[in-house]
Amino acid sequence: MSAARRRVGLVSNDYVRNSYIGAADLERLAAAADFSYLHSDVTGGLHGDVPRDDVAEAAVAEFASDLDVLVVCHGSPFISAEILAAAKRLTLLGDLDGDRFSYRIDIAAAASLGVVVVDTSHGSSYPTAEWALGLALVGLRNAGAHFRRMIAHESPFTVPAEERSGPGYDKAELSGKRVGMVGFGHLARRLTDFLRPFNVRIETFDPYAPRVLAEAYGVVFAPLEKVLSCDVVFVLAPLTPGTDGMIGAAELELLRPGSVFVNVGRGKVVDSDALIARLRYGDVIACLDVFDPEPLPLDSPIADLPNVFLSPHIAGVTEESRRRFFTLMVDECLRHFDGIEPLAQLTTANVRLNPALNAAG
Repeated sequence: MSAARRRVGLVSNDYVRNSYIGAADLERLAAAADFSYLHSDVTGGLHGDVPRDDVAEAAVAEFASDLDVLVVCHGSPFISAEILAAAKRLTLLGDLDGDRFSYRIDIAAAASLGVVVVDTSHGSSYPTAEWALGLALVGLRNAGAHFRRMIAHESPFTVPAEERSGPGYDKAELSGKRVGMVGFGHLARRLTDFLRPFNVRIETFDPYAPRVLAEAYGVVFAPLEKVLSCDVVFVLAPLTPGTDGMIGAAELELLRPGSVFVNVGRGKVVDSDALIARLRYGDVIACLDVFDPEPLPLDSPIADLPNVFLSPHIAGVTEESRRRFFTLMVDECLRHFDGIEPLAQLTTANVRLNPALNAAG
């Protein structure tokens, strides 16, 4: 192998290796680098820190010692400052599915060494945005209640046509509605694209999103209380210390009667007890793909509410999404090798490239 040939390594469990890594993407990567794999099966790393494992970390340090790019996913141990110090050639460190926070990685240590960190978890935003749109349409038509009646062998036509009004009939079309988004990350921006044909007005709450996105995507930023007063409210925020329980009883009281409340973000962003209490009024329809706790307890009262439609946290779970994580990571590797900034960077944009990158090129 010539000195200019780059090396990319993956550390994960075998499930990730077998189901996330597609042959076509390996072929694309092979045009620029050699690929190797290290099996590891440390539990943790999603929604919380990975427990430290000295043996697994030592194995990764040895594995990464001659890599230009290290990619990690489920099963990888924590990528510590010690591992990074041993990886003298490393210039790019990627997490395939770290929920955009990379709990598996010491990001500060990577940045201090000039290693760029990327996270391609947003690969699941594609199907999640589709499902969010579907849930909004289901909610506006009160389809969950209709389905409950039909599977209970009740005729949906027992109500005279002239009396069919209220939820599912009145203001049941998405076109022209005010739509609120709590969070304006990858997921929200993709959902915004899907909503364009419906000619909706999108109001979003996100204290951290660059305000230039408003003009780029045709949305407006607004306080949380105004966003919660929209006709359809999407909770799209990730779980962080700042968003944990962010929507409680006071916020849920702001939901307008007749509105639809969709959560495809994280269950713990919304206070579950307060949500159940608010939905018991019967004047708001909720469509939830996430809840707290998960899985949803079999005896949870929310499952019996007629104005609730539930799905079992499957919005982002598709085969296409699973493979897309690595597709996007290969894209990032190729950009990096070409001297272009990655799109899904967790380190700051002004991190200096490790001189080894230029030497390899």
